[in-house]
Amino acid sequence: MPATATDPRTARPRSWWGWGYADAHPDDAECVALGALLPGTLARPLPLPRVAGLSIGDPAATPPASLAHLVTADPEERAAHAMGKAYRDVIRALRGRPGRIPDLVARPTGDQDVADLLDWAGENAVAVIPFGGGSSVVGGVEYRGDAHRAVLSLDLTAMDRVLEIDTTGRAARIQAGALGPVLEGQLRPHGLTLRHFPQSFEFSTLGGWLATRAGGHYATVRTHIDDFVQSLRVVTPAGTGTSWRLPASGAGPSPDRLFLGSEGSLGVITEAWMRLQERPRHKAAASVAFADFHRALDAVRAIAQSDLAPANCRLLDPGEALFSGAAHDGSTVLVLGFESATTRVDARLETALDLARAHGGRGEAPTADRGAGADAAVGAWRSAFLRMPYLRDGLARMGAVVDTFETAATWDRIPALIDAVRAEVGAAALKATGHPATVNCRLTHVYPDGAAPYFTVAVAGRPGDEVQVWDDIKAAASDVLHRHRATVTHHHAVGRDHRPAYDRQRPEPFALALRAAKHALDPHHVLNPGVLLD
Repeated sequence: MPATATDPRTARPRSWWGWGYADAHPDDAECVALGALLPGTLARPLPLPRVAGLSIGDPAATPPASLAHLVTADPEERAAHAMGKAYRDVIRALRGRPGRIPDLVARPTGDQDVADLLDWAGENAVAVIPFGGGSSVVGGVEYRGDAHRAVLSLDLTAMDRVLEIDTTGRAARIQAGALGPVLEGQLRPHGLTLRHFPQSFEFSTLGGWLATRAGGHYATVRTHIDDFVQSLRVVTPAGTGTSWRLPASGAGPSPDRLFLGSEGSLGVITEAWMRLQERPRHKAAASVAFADFHRALDAVRAIAQSDLAPANCRLLDPGEALFSGAAHDGSTVLVLGFESATTRVDARLETALDLARAHGGRGEAPTADRGAGADAAVGAWRSAFLRMPYLRDGLARMGAVVDTFETAATWDRIPALIDAVRAEVGAAALKATGHPATVNCRLTHVYPDGAAPYFTVAVAGRPGDEVQVWDDIKAAASDVLHRHRATVTHHHAVGRDHRPAYDRQRPEPFALALRAAKHALDPHHVLNPGVLLD
């Protein structure tokens, strides 16, 4: 088992082809049971893929002796760095068609290593794909095309230390390769936390969060990693730079904003000063059921436009509620949660429940400062949330096509957007496969002026042709989002899969500036080619 596919804390094997831990995937019997939920899936699951079954040739480039200690050409390492963890990636691995496998994998231990590797790559037409935990679901960590002599996967996970903590200002300087649990483990003894918990928390890094502008734990106010950034250090082929560490600044365009969301195309983020918090001591959670989804949307909007700022405010439509076990009677379910390091939060939860009841919600009033375990629906949702990516991979083994995509739009567009996605994406899936599709929706993040719907599409695929079906569904979804002026992504990044829609969304003068920045910072065009721009 390659080092990159083993949890450094537990030596628990990671899956090279699918989500998470290898021993957490559904077994064959569970795959068959999952497949029974979608008419038309395979009778037996596809076999687990093996690295030995892949065609992995000799590297097309050899680093100089001065860099050899940082680089490996081990086939298992290369396979584990070939793709992310989108459905498209999983089904290609299951079918033995993973695409371009990197020639080499490098693990730098500091900024100078990164700079030296970039210099060598630029001089030798070697594409460099920055790689953290490899959890991208948008084609962000793979190479597509043939414009480069060779491909180097730049794995930053050896750079995983909390280097400095400012307890007075409650901030820390952290290396970008730190996985979520590794980062939090180093902050915990100080009573502090970054408290950024995306679904991929166990399998993603600080640098990955920054490079993709990842969404995290908070459903309101501090929804993205951007909100926690004080300063970035970035290594580019044109040089290394560090922004000043400041609480705020009005000095021109922000240098941090240039690299946040740049997906490794402009430079490699190696460190960041991040704002921290005291660990929360007071938590309260509850769920509210609604008979009508659109009335539930009104309730969520009322809560988002209040000053209550719940940490969790996720709305599950009846399909999502059923799948997660939060409800079995066709109800829409709102999952609410509040937390604080200093004050009790029961009153805030009770006020939010009152707002929900005013819009037809059914929920019990809180009686004590309580955790998520006090509400069965909240606990069921939490468990299902963490298990969902594994179940997706189980469905993929049954030949199902399972896609998720998220967006954001203003409140005046949200109801029509959700209805259109359900109807049009469902129709596109039926046309592509001949099978009816399940299209579910939940709101993951909410704002006073809008919300972020997150959709799940599941349908029996065409055996051997699942990628084309996925592409057809993705195209239909992108068209609906564009027509309703909803963003192509709220927190999953652009990568390569969302490029066509991103090209339509961004203003052309900004695209012109982005191309100029790319040319100035990466003159040989070796950094993650194909993401954001060509």
